[in-house]
Amino acid sequence: MNETAFNEVAGWVTEAGLIGRTETELMAGFCRRLADAGVQLARSLVILDTLHPIYEGRAFRWRADAADALEVLDYGRTNEGEAAENWRRSPFFHLLQSGGTELRRHLAVGDPADFPTIAQARDEGATDYLVLVHRFAAEAVIGEMDCVYSSWWSDAPGGFGEDSVVALRRLAPFLKLALKAAALARMAETLAQTYLGRDPARRVMSGRIARGVAEKIGAVLWYSDLHGYTQISDHSPPEHIIPLLNDYAEVVVSAVHGHGGDVLKLVGDGTLAIFAAENREQACRAALTAAGGVRKGVVKLNEKRAGIGLPVSQVYLALHVGDVFYGNIGSKDRLDFTIIGPAVNEVSRILAMSRSVEQDLLLSADFADAAGPEVRRRLVSVGRYALRGVAQPLELFTPEPGFKIL
Repeated sequence: MNETAFNEVAGWVTEAGLIGRTETELMAGFCRRLADAGVQLARSLVILDTLHPIYEGRAFRWRADAADALEVLDYGRTNEGEAAENWRRSPFFHLLQSGGTELRRHLAVGDPADFPTIAQARDEGATDYLVLVHRFAAEAVIGEMDCVYSSWWSDAPGGFGEDSVVALRRLAPFLKLALKAAALARMAETLAQTYLGRDPARRVMSGRIARGVAEKIGAVLWYSDLHGYTQISDHSPPEHIIPLLNDYAEVVVSAVHGHGGDVLKLVGDGTLAIFAAENREQACRAALTAAGGVRKGVVKLNEKRAGIGLPVSQVYLALHVGDVFYGNIGSKDRLDFTIIGPAVNEVSRILAMSRSVEQDLLLSADFADAAGPEVRRRLVSVGRYALRGVAQPLELFTPEPGFKIL
């Protein structure tokens, strides 16, 4: 590769990284340009670890015979089982353990295929195999993300030319820096959504981070909890409590998200969420449908947990409608993107009445009115109650027997 071609590839990937191209666009565009510049590249692989509650990292695979069909693989933990064994037998692990940065097996001239991945590549036609590891400084490490791995192989009769190997050594850092920037942006969005919720994350990532800035919105408020959680936690081994909370939270959060809601807080066994659709009746119906999804999900979950001797619970839920302030609240050093206002207090007090009135689903009068006449006709009053911290008594409702929550 001559210097003009080198500069063109380096310039393209730098600009693509700066303007925010995705990881797949960066990888595919880079590899195609290498091939067009004369590097006899058959396949390539780049791996980055990440910060994600489920996945350990992400791999990008490019093939010259399918240049526009980049394969992306999110992989799980590699510290146990078969995945750990495969990792320990890889050339990447060898370089990490030895402190090296490069490994080449020029198969066309008789170098050994002394790693399973290289032997597999040889069997698929590889004649040259180059592995590069680019490490980060200690202060740049994020979670498990402490380097970027890559492998490059050729199926040309003589393998890579020496000028192509030099070009890969010089150009790979450009690609990896651009991929690192794209990965960090994706990780920031993932972490914001995971810890703040989907809509708060969008708002924060768009720059709405000033302390005290909040927007008044009308919303359906969801507050749910678990029956008997205190008793379960008092009588269960500590190692059973987190899995129990995770199991029921998965049912609740997936139902809320699946019907357009946003989970704002997980407080122990409790969940605070909102449905903020502009059409209030649609938001109420979405919340009711999500409630039905939770009911079905809990039935399946309890069958599974009971079948293996684990404690079970039930979700009880309050739904309310009101205006809230939605935004950044807290100190200059610690902010929370959440909702405040009388309606938030009211929905928590409504939930607290569930045990007294022996109902797993309680709806405020405001919710009943906003849900539309078709739903309103199927609701029955359970009485009017003076709730602690609420100025006026509230009438509460629950669906009539036989009312099917879709």
